[in-house]
Amino acid sequence: MDGTVIGTTMPVLEVTLQPGDACLAETGELAWMTATVQMRTSSAVGPSQGWMARVARMAGGGGLSMTEYTAQGGPGMVAFAAKLPGRIELVQVDPSTPFMVHKHGFLCGGPQVSLSVGLQRSLGAGLFGGNGFVLQKVGGTGPAWIELAGEVLSKELAAGERLLVHPGHVGMFSANVGFEITTIPGLRNMFFGHDGLFLAVLTGPGRVWLQSMPLPILAHALEPYLGSSAGQGAAAGGVAGGLTGGLGGGLLGGLLDRGR
Repeated sequence: MDGTVIGTTMPVLEVTLQPGDACLAETGELAWMTATVQMRTSSAVGPSQGWMARVARMAGGGGLSMTEYTAQGGPGMVAFAAKLPGRIELVQVDPSTPFMVHKHGFLCGGPQVSLSVGLQRSLGAGLFGGNGFVLQKVGGTGPAWIELAGEVLSKELAAGERLLVHPGHVGMFSANVGFEITTIPGLRNMFFGHDGLFLAVLTGPGRVWLQSMPLPILAHALEPYLGSSAGQGAAAGGVAGGLTGGLGGGLLGGLLDRGR
């Protein structure tokens, strides 16, 4: 199995599979594939893990199913497209080096890669959706491709080094990095600073990946301009205003749905 990232602003990941090779992705991620690739959808949670694991996975924004793509009868290729401008990062996962990834970051991985809820905090439905702030844990063994939004900055934290980050900008970090949620210091900052109430504290050693345009924050920034513009646009600007408002409202609705 070999992956190639094509493009820049809206990249596409093409995974080349040799006969018998397989890769695993969340359902609904497929962009295109060759006729030699077979799909098999199965439960993302094994029967031995019980119904609590299923509830936890759904609460974390994941589905109950994963799709396995296998090349049969010859080499094959399957492609997954980015949902937002950004980058697709390759990480190598092993039992001693799992990764914590933002809620919708996992794009695809090898058949031995596992995906579970790593952390879930209720930080306010207005910004992070009804499920609050969620990190997924990418474990197991093999390659995994992670989608990060906007520009991506990677930092290596030394032992004991701390980095304070708005939670939405946390894209991914190695699981040995310490993670906790704290409040913005100072009452004036909390209530008048417009920077939210919470910060993520990342403590080294380990590598972190920060993303500049997380989806919930993008949707939240657009909401004041598009939330009720369809009707107002139609009244003020006629057909052109109505079309603009309708398209904007549709875009916002899709972004907010994806953010949840």
